[in-house]
Amino acid sequence: MTDKTTGSPWTLAHRAARMNPSIIREILKVTEQPGVLSMAGGLPSPDTFPIEAMREASAKVLTDSPREALQYAASEGYGPLREWVAATLNAQGQQVTPDRVLITTGSQQALDLIAKVLVDAGAPVAVETPTYLGALQAFAPFEPLFTSVASDDQGPIPDAIRALPHDAPGTRFLYVLPNFQNPTGRVMGEARRQAVVAAAQAARVPLVEDNPYGDLWFDQAPAAPLAARWPEGTVYMGSFSKVLAPGLRLGYVVSPAALTPKLLQAKQAADLHTPSFNQRMVFEVIRNGFLDQHIPTIRARYKTQRDTMAQALTEHMPAGTEWAAPQGGMFFWLRLPAGCNAMALLPKAVAAGVAFVPGEPFYAHAPDTRTMRLSFVTLTPDEIRYAVATLGGVLKKHLFEDLAQETP
Repeated sequence: MTDKTTGSPWTLAHRAARMNPSIIREILKVTEQPGVLSMAGGLPSPDTFPIEAMREASAKVLTDSPREALQYAASEGYGPLREWVAATLNAQGQQVTPDRVLITTGSQQALDLIAKVLVDAGAPVAVETPTYLGALQAFAPFEPLFTSVASDDQGPIPDAIRALPHDAPGTRFLYVLPNFQNPTGRVMGEARRQAVVAAAQAARVPLVEDNPYGDLWFDQAPAAPLAARWPEGTVYMGSFSKVLAPGLRLGYVVSPAALTPKLLQAKQAADLHTPSFNQRMVFEVIRNGFLDQHIPTIRARYKTQRDTMAQALTEHMPAGTEWAAPQGGMFFWLRLPAGCNAMALLPKAVAAGVAFVPGEPFYAHAPDTRTMRLSFVTLTPDEIRYAVATLGGVLKKHLFEDLAQETP
């Protein structure tokens, strides 16, 4: 497409029209205003960042291997880090060799690489209802035909998976987050995981399993990954963003042998390799079991914040508001009373000094406009109580004053 109005000589690719800004990133700009308490962004708490450990690791890397750390490196990733990933996943029930681990620039890049390798224009791609907004953004430029799989409080419903088309062109994959899903916070139980894999195998639909939140459980670790049950039919994604620091942009993707060479070629074309220094520094931090001590401190912190938000919601949300306390992760998913529209409520909430993410953008089709996502990990307990009380007041006013005035 050419911009006729400005006389620009640039012609955009058709796929550019399918690239849209993230509503979450746009909301985060608003929350930078003084006095706004944000429950919007899916950001880990900066109080969990292991700053001193990073400082020491940085100094050691620059002392022991400065030239290697600052030089171009293998596209696959730093060998010892890939070995660590494989060993860690194998301890969780998978069967992974280091040669199947590709280090990526955040797990968001893994989504992009997977789409480049697997998605053609018009090809069906299945997603949960609702699903991670960033995945929809990553897949959309490659012009898939999205299929929304009916889902409940444990994720996609197996019968809906069995109904997915597998005749040509066939559903390329089902994208799924089994552990404390973004945005709903739901987790798949053992029986549902077995049923989802069986349904996917029966429908001949491969799985893309995204697991950024799996270590952030509060009372009980989630069941074994889907990839442990169907390794040849599952691409598995992980990230260091939620357990170390997102600014490092370090993730990984584990793929069946048939896909690994193409994902590597896509990675080489994208950025040659993920920063060598970041990989070596992270490995230096985690190599001797640091995460075994560090992650429990994150869990304890987030559990306290989860409990605070659950109590505040009980106290301040009007009748007809629905939610369930998540068993891990970073999010509450709310459904507002009948007649409410979360997107319309947002500017009123921001004007009162609080922000959230409307649920609408997390749907590939037929969005539920009454839904919203609240993050509880970046605010203190006192801030959570105040923010939820404020949001509850805005919602009650919207229900009992604004909507009443709109009713003829």
